[in-house]
Amino acid sequence: MNERPGSSSKRVYLWSSIATACMTLAGLSLPLGWHVASRTPSDSDLPTVIAASVDEFLNSLGVNTHADQGYGAKAYVAPLRYLGVRNIRDGGRNRGGLIMLHRETGVRVDLLGGAASFAIPIANILAASGALLAIEGPNEPNNFPVTYNGRKGGGTESWLAVAELQRDLYQAVKSDPDLKRYPVFHVSEGGAEMDNVGLQFLAIPAGSSTLLPEGTRFADFANPHNYVSGHGNVHVDNQAWHAADPKLASKIWDGLWGEYGKTWKRGFAGYSDAELETLPRVTTETGWDSVGNPGGERVQGTVLVNTYLSQFKRSWKYTFIYELRDNEGGDGHQGLFRDDWSPKPAAVYIHNLTSILGDHSVVSDGGQLEYAIQGQSAAVHDVLLRKNGSVFDLVIWGERVRGSESVKVKLKSVAETIEIFDVMVGEQPVEVEHNTAELSLDVSDHALIVQIHKD
Repeated sequence: MNERPGSSSKRVYLWSSIATACMTLAGLSLPLGWHVASRTPSDSDLPTVIAASVDEFLNSLGVNTHADQGYGAKAYVAPLRYLGVRNIRDGGRNRGGLIMLHRETGVRVDLLGGAASFAIPIANILAASGALLAIEGPNEPNNFPVTYNGRKGGGTESWLAVAELQRDLYQAVKSDPDLKRYPVFHVSEGGAEMDNVGLQFLAIPAGSSTLLPEGTRFADFANPHNYVSGHGNVHVDNQAWHAADPKLASKIWDGLWGEYGKTWKRGFAGYSDAELETLPRVTTETGWDSVGNPGGERVQGTVLVNTYLSQFKRSWKYTFIYELRDNEGGDGHQGLFRDDWSPKPAAVYIHNLTSILGDHSVVSDGGQLEYAIQGQSAAVHDVLLRKNGSVFDLVIWGERVRGSESVKVKLKSVAETIEIFDVMVGEQPVEVEHNTAELSLDVSDHALIVQIHKD
C-alpha cells in the first residue's frame, strides 16, 4: 500500500454534495469541437472489430482503501458509490467493514493477506459473504520486509523467506475447497529481489537456475506497481499507454518488463518479450499525485481515466488506483478525493466514465462492429465496448500533453442514433445525431465516448 510513516494529519469527514461538486468542476472542462456528416462512407471493406462487454471493462476498475489501517469503512460508502468502481484493495484486519462495503456498494476485495495462517481464515470469511475478489501476497517487500518461519526476508537481505511465504500462500489457497477458485496475485515489486529466488515467474520453469526448484508455483497473476506517474516529475505524450506497455524497458516507468522480464534490481532473467505479451497480469497500485506531479488536479483526472482505459486495452485484468482519499496511506495527494471527502476532478471524470458506460445487464458476447478511425496518430487510442442489445460504446482517448488532432470515425452502415459524451463535461451527451455513418472528433488529452445505437 506504499505506506509512508510519519503522517500526523488530522482527518475530518465531510461528504459534500456531489451534484454541487460536479457543477463546480465542470468549469474545468475544455470545449469539444467536432461535426457530424450524414452520409455513408464509400469504404466497403472497413475492418471488423470484436467488442468486449462493458461489464468486463467495469469489472476491471479498482481503488486502494485503508480500512485495515483504522480508517472508518463507513466513510467509504458514498465515495465508492459515486465512483462506480467495482473492486477495492485492502488488508483484512477490519473484515467486518469490508463485508459492509460489499453489501452497501457491491465492491469486491483484493485481500492483502500475507502469510497463509493469517490470510486463509479472513479470505474464507470474505468469500462466504461474496466479498472476495482475490488473495494477494506481501506488499512491496523491498520497502516492507517480512518475517516468515522465524527468518527475515526482503529489503536488502535475502528474499528466500518472501518466496517461501508466497509459495505456501498459493498452495494453501489452492488446497482450500472454498478458496481454490479465487486467483492469487503475486508479490508486488518482486523485481527488487536481491537473490534469484524466482519471484520473476508465476511458476518457475525448467532451466531457470533459481534458488527455489523448478515447478514452484507462486501466483496466477503477475502484479507490478507500474505507477503511471513514473519516476520523477514527467508528463509526456502517451503517459498511460507507456506505463501499461508489457514489454517496455524504461527508466521512467516501472512496468511489467522490469519485474518479470529482467528484474530491475539485479537483472535476473524472467520471461521473454513474447511471453510478457500474454502473461496474466494485474496492477494493484498506480496513481498520480495532484500536487507532486505535473498538471495539478485536472491532469491527475485525465491521466487516471486514460490509465484505466490503457490498462484494459493492453490486457491488464484489474487496475487499482492508489488511492481513494488523500493522506490515508501516508502523506501525499494521490487521492481521488481530498481530505474533506470533496471529489477532485479525477473522481468526477471516473464517475462520468462509469455512469456513461454503466449497464446493469451482463453482455456475455461482445459482438462486433465494422468501423475505422482515420487520421489516428500514435497518441490516440480506442476500445470498443458493447452494452445490452445493439448499443456499442466506442471509447476514444487522447494522450497528448498539448494541442489536439482531428480524427474521423467511419461506420460501414448508418447508425440510427449516435451520442457523443465527454468525460470532462458530464454524464449527458454533448451532442446527439441520427441516421449517420461518419463523424469527425477533435481529440486532445482525455476520453470521448461515441455511443452507437444500431437498429
